[in-house]
Amino acid sequence: MTEASPRRGAPRRRRRPRRPAERPDATPASTSLLTTITALPPIEPPTGFAELGVPARIDDGLAAAGFAVPFKIQTAAIPVAMEGRDVCGRAQTGSGKTLAFGVPMLARILDAAAPAHPRGLVLVPTRELAIQVAEVLDPVAAHAGQRVLPVYGGASRQYQIEQLDTGVEVVVATPLRLIDLIKAGEVDLSDVEIVVLDEADRMADDGFTPQVEWILRHCTGRNQTMLFSATLDGDVGHLIRHYLRDPIEVAVDSATDTVGTMHHLFLAVHHMDKHRIVAAIAQGVPRVAVFCQTKRLCDKVAGLLTEIGVDASAIHGDLPQVARERALRRFADGRLPVLVATDVAARGIDVDDIGAVIHYDPAKDAKDYLHRSGRTARAGRDGWAVTMVEYNQHTQMRILQRTLRLPLRPAIEVFSNDVRLRDLPQLAHDVDA
Repeated sequence: MTEASPRRGAPRRRRRPRRPAERPDATPASTSLLTTITALPPIEPPTGFAELGVPARIDDGLAAAGFAVPFKIQTAAIPVAMEGRDVCGRAQTGSGKTLAFGVPMLARILDAAAPAHPRGLVLVPTRELAIQVAEVLDPVAAHAGQRVLPVYGGASRQYQIEQLDTGVEVVVATPLRLIDLIKAGEVDLSDVEIVVLDEADRMADDGFTPQVEWILRHCTGRNQTMLFSATLDGDVGHLIRHYLRDPIEVAVDSATDTVGTMHHLFLAVHHMDKHRIVAAIAQGVPRVAVFCQTKRLCDKVAGLLTEIGVDASAIHGDLPQVARERALRRFADGRLPVLVATDVAARGIDVDDIGAVIHYDPAKDAKDYLHRSGRTARAGRDGWAVTMVEYNQHTQMRILQRTLRLPLRPAIEVFSNDVRLRDLPQLAHDVDA
């Protein structure tokens, strides 16, 4: 704790008021938001969001950021959320849920006085997701003189405190860093009116349910809660029952649906040939994300790819945050063709133009398959979910196919010298023919 920071239990210091249009200097490079993947060109307002009741100042921000037509989940969620109703949304990654909760949050706190404390809070499971949610919402908010701040571990704590002191409307946070700041008296959540739990199932899977409940109890002014998750059972169901009041359920697909523009391939491979198959696929796909079960395997696969001349980097929880952000930024910019990630790190990959997701081993269940594969086929684009299946993994593959309601087909036997790997549509066509 810095010398100027209050001791635990000390009175909260007064936040400096800020005029609505005032904006602080840019974030230092060490804590900057990730570079936006596809910068959308601005459009002329009003957008399709205006028809959902979005205020003109927020709609102008959406137009400036290039958002023209709302996705299904946004069309379903925004009108009820604008009314102040609690929302329980089931949505897969890539469905557009960030704007589904972000737009009504920004709209409902639009005319509030310059904040002494945050008025909106978004809780997310990972550092990368905190950055990326803020990256989507901040340009829209900025148009209306609002600020969105990502708060997460691994970045400068002092910088985050300084930004909170200037006054921010919305905080996007991971649970542990936020709890640390609350206990130290560096952030006050008593004025938070709207709370969003994003990817609630992932927070529950990681054991964060007690921390989430602790934070919710500190949001004493909360009058609206929105929860978005790929599934609504287990600990997520517990959160819904105890912290949402008569929620409106919004779902644009079933719990096991995959994205409509996603193509699925299951490849029968030899374990010594797998990294070369990844390299062959990467020759025909501009951006490939590879998912492994463990951090050790993640590093091994990235090393094997590098040895055969493929520019690849690994990201996982043991790497410094700076290294993870650097790899994600290079991947986002298109300078890194292959990113190798663990399941946990996968949740922070929010890149629209991933051409293929490769499951280095079959996902352990349908939920993990959906979370991994959801990194491709985003925003209506085509994408490929490729699962490599070794000789003793075919039963696991068939279980996945049945659960996901995919065609029950045998895996396609391939070797890395198969030229069709560089043309996945042709490979799929040959199988169907």
